[in-house]
Amino acid sequence: MRNKADLTDMSRMWGHLSEGYGKLCSIYLKLLITKMEFHIKNPRFPGNLQMSNRQLDEAGENDVNNFFQLTVEMFDYLELELNLFLGVFSSLDMSRSVSVTAAGQCRLAPLIQVILDSSHLYDYTVKLLFKLHSCLPADTLQGHRDRFQEQFKKLKSLFYRSSNLQYFKRLIQIPQLPENPPNFLRASALSEHISPVVVIPAESSSPESEHVVETDDLVDTDVPTLPAAVETKFDDLFGTTAAVDPFNFNSQNGMRKDDKDRLIEQLTREIQALKEELESFRLESGRLCQALRGRVNELEAELAEQSHLRLQAVGESEFLKVELDDLRRVREDTEKEQRSLTEIEKKAQANEQRYTKLKEKYTELVRSHADLLRKNAEVTRQMTVARAAQDEVDDVRREMQEKVKAAQETADRQEREQLDQLQELQRELVSSRVELDSLKTTMVSSQESSEVLGTQLATLETEKADLVQSLSKVEAELAVRGEELEKVQSSLATERESGVKTAEALQNQLNEKESREQELESQLVAARWSSLQGAVEEAEKIIQQSLAQIDDPTHISCTSSADYLASRCQASIACMDRLHSAREAFIADNTGVSELVRVVTQCGHLVGDTIVQGSATSHMVPVEQADALSESVKSCGAEALALLSNMKLQDSIAAADNSKLKAALEAILATAEKLRPRGLELQQGELGDLVEQEMAATSAAVESAAARIEEMLNKSRAVDTGIKMEVNERILASCTELMQAIKELVLSSKNLQRDIVEGGRGAASMKEFYAKNSRWTEGLISASKAVGWGATVMVDAADLVVQGKGKFEELMVCSHEIAASTAQLVAASKVKADKDNVNLQRLQHASRGVTQATAAVVASTKSGKSQIEETETMDFSSMTLTQIKRQEMDAQVLVLELETRLQKERERLGELRKKHYELAGVAEGWGEEQEGTG
Repeated sequence: MRNKADLTDMSRMWGHLSEGYGKLCSIYLKLLITKMEFHIKNPRFPGNLQMSNRQLDEAGENDVNNFFQLTVEMFDYLELELNLFLGVFSSLDMSRSVSVTAAGQCRLAPLIQVILDSSHLYDYTVKLLFKLHSCLPADTLQGHRDRFQEQFKKLKSLFYRSSNLQYFKRLIQIPQLPENPPNFLRASALSEHISPVVVIPAESSSPESEHVVETDDLVDTDVPTLPAAVETKFDDLFGTTAAVDPFNFNSQNGMRKDDKDRLIEQLTREIQALKEELESFRLESGRLCQALRGRVNELEAELAEQSHLRLQAVGESEFLKVELDDLRRVREDTEKEQRSLTEIEKKAQANEQRYTKLKEKYTELVRSHADLLRKNAEVTRQMTVARAAQDEVDDVRREMQEKVKAAQETADRQEREQLDQLQELQRELVSSRVELDSLKTTMVSSQESSEVLGTQLATLETEKADLVQSLSKVEAELAVRGEELEKVQSSLATERESGVKTAEALQNQLNEKESREQELESQLVAARWSSLQGAVEEAEKIIQQSLAQIDDPTHISCTSSADYLASRCQASIACMDRLHSAREAFIADNTGVSELVRVVTQCGHLVGDTIVQGSATSHMVPVEQADALSESVKSCGAEALALLSNMKLQDSIAAADNSKLKAALEAILATAEKLRPRGLELQQGELGDLVEQEMAATSAAVESAAARIEEMLNKSRAVDTGIKMEVNERILASCTELMQAIKELVLSSKNLQRDIVEGGRGAASMKEFYAKNSRWTEGLISASKAVGWGATVMVDAADLVVQGKGKFEELMVCSHEIAASTAQLVAASKVKADKDNVNLQRLQHASRGVTQATAAVVASTKSGKSQIEETETMDFSSMTLTQIKRQEMDAQVLVLELETRLQKERERLGELRKKHYELAGVAEGWGEEQEGTG
C-alpha cells in the first residue's frame, strides 16, 4: 500500500497511450490497486482468495450489512478483472494464431491469475447473494441481481473464448460456467450450484524439449562413432599394424581376407539392428511416459475437483441442515400460499374473462360508432343530392311561372284589343241606330210634308237602301268579329286549362320533392341525434366503469403519482372548454354534430382516467387527504354523469352546464398540486438551508419524544401498579434507549455530512455544494423527515399503549419503521463519504445501536403483551351449550374474515413497498449512490 500513489501515477501515465500496451498496462495497474484495497478492507481473505464456507461466513461477521457491502466490493473487483479480460482480447487479432507468438503470450500471461481470481469471486458472489436473499426482500436486491446477470454473461463468454486458445490448454484447465445463471429467488437453487475449479498442471518439461533430448542422445550413439570405438579396441588387442591396414589379418591368424570382411559386415549389421531396436524402444518409452504424464495430470485434476466437491458437499450439508429446519417451517406457509394462489388464479381467470367481455363490448361500440359515422356521411350525401334536386325544381317552377305569366299577359293583351274593337263596333252601331232614329223621325216629319218632299223622299229611300246595305254589311262584319272573338275566347280558355293543369302537375312534383326533402331532413336529424346519444351513452359507461373500479378490491393495489393526476386534470379541464364550444355550435347549427361527438367521447375517456388516477393517488397519501381526494373524485363522477344525462335529451341539451364539472376537476387539480413533493418546488438555493432545518427539526423531534417518554414514565409510576406498571416501565425504558441511540445517530450523521461538504465543495460554498448535489441533498431531507416523523409516531403509540387505548402491534410497527428510517439516513449519509472516514465508522456503529435498541423495544412490547394477555382469562363456565356453539361459529367467521383481510393487506403491503421503492429512488438520490459506487 506504500506504493499505491506510485501505481496510480503509473496507471494515469499509461492511460494516455491509447494504442499498444498503454491501455492494458493502465487497466492492469488499476486491478492491482483494487486487489490491494480489497485485501486491506477484508484481511480475512488470503492472497489466492481460497476460503471455505465457514471462513466466508466469519468474514462477514454474520451481519447482513457486512454481507451487502462485501458483495458490492466483490462486484467492483470482478468488474475490473473483466475489463482486463476484454482489453486483452480486443487488442488481439483472433483471425491468426496469436497465442503461439511472443507478443500474444505476453498479453495472455496475466490472464492466468485473472482466471483463478474470477472463478473464486464468482463462487463467493453466488453464495453471498443466496445468503442476502434469505435475509432481505427481493426488491431490495434487484440492483445486485441485474449486476450479477451482466457479469455472468461476460465471464461465461470470456471463459469459453480462453478455453479455445492453444496457449492455455497446457498451462491451465479453465472451468465452464452453467448455461443459465442461478435463480436467487428460489432458495433450493443453491444446492444446484457447482463451484468452478481451475486446475494448474504440475511443472514438467514440454514434449518438444523431451523430443530434443532424445534426439541428442541418439546423435551421441550414431553409426559413424561406433566403428571408431571398435577400431580403438582392435588396435589395443592386435597392435599398431591395424592403423595401416586394419583388416589385414593374414599374418596373424592365417584367415583369408574374404572371411574377415564377411564377419565384420555381419557384426556391423547386428549392431545396426540393435541400434534400431534400441531407438524404437526409446521412442515407445517416450510415448508411454508422455501418455502417463497426461493421465497423471488428469487424475490430479480430478482429485482436486473431487476434493473441492467434497469440501463443498460438507459445506452444503451444513447449509442444508439449517435450510431443512427453515423448509419445515416454510412448508406449512407454502401450503397456505398454494391455496391462496389457487384462489388468486381463479380471480385472475375471472378478471381475464371480464376483461375479454369488456374488450368485446368496446369493439362493438367502436364498430357501431363507425357505422353511425358512415350513416351520417350517407345522409349528408343524400341531403346534398336532395338540395340539388330542390334547386332544379325551383328553377323549373320559376321557368313555368314565367311562361304562364307571359301567356296570361299575351291573352290579356289580345282580349283587350278585341274588347276595344267590339266597343268601337258597338259605338258605330249605336251611332247608326241614332241616325236611323233621326231618319225615322225625319221620315215621319217628311210624310207630313210628303208632297213637298217627294223628291227628297226618293232620295232618302235611295239613301235608306244604301244605309240598309251598309248596315247589313256592318252586321255581317260584327257577326264575323263575334265568331273570331268566340274562337279567341275558346282558345284562351283551352290555354288557361292546360296552363292550370301544367301548374298543378308541377306543384304536385314540388310538393313531393318538399315532402321527401323533409323526410330526409328528419332522418338526418334523427341520425345525428342518435350518434350524439351513442357517444354520450358510451361516455356514461366509461365514467360508470371508472366509478365502479374505485370500489373494486383489486384496485386497492393500484397507485399513481400526483404529477400524473395533475396532468390528467389539466387535460380534462381543457376538454371541458372544447365541449362548451362544440355544444354552443351544435345548438346554433345542428349540422356540426361530428365535432361534438368527438369531444364528448374524449371527455368521457379523460374524466374516467382522472377518476381512476385520483383513486390510485389516494392510496399513496395520508388518510385525511386520501378521504378528501376520494370524495372529490366521486363528486366529479356524479357531476359528469349529470351533465351527460342532460345532453342525452333534446329539450335539456341547451340547459346543460359544465361549470360544476369543471369546478370539481379544478378542486382535484388543486388537491394534486398540494400533494406534489415539496422538494420539486424548491429552488436549488434553498436546499442547503432546508437540510440544516430538517436535521435541526429531527433533533428537536427526538428530544421532544425523549421528554414525553420521561413524562409518561413518571405518570405511569404514579398511577399504575402491579404487572401493568412493570410492563409500562420496561416498554418506556426501551423507548428511552432507542431515543438515545437515535440522537447519537443524528449527531454522527451531522458530523459526517460536515466532513463530506468540507471535503467535496472546494472553493464553493455549502449552499452551492448542496445545490450541485441536489439529488443527494433531497435524499438527506427525506431521510431526516422520516426519522423525525417515526420518533413522533412511536411516542404517540407508546402513550396510547400506556393509557390502555393503543395496540402493542402498532408500537412494534413504529419501531420497525424507525429502524428502516435510520437505515435510510445512514445510506443517504454515506453515499458520498470516504470509506476510511472516522465519522462514517461512528455512524455505522450508531446504526447498529439503533437496530439493537429497536429489537429491544419489540422484545419488551411482545413480552408485555404476553404478560397482559395471561392475566385476561376466558371464563366459559356460565355459558350454555347453545351459547358456546354460537360463540364458536362467530369465532370461526371472524377467523376466516381476518385471514382474508390478512391476505389482502399483505398483497397491498407488497405493492406499497414496491411503489415506495420506485418513487423513493427519484426523491432520495439513489441514482447518485449508484454513480458513486460505480
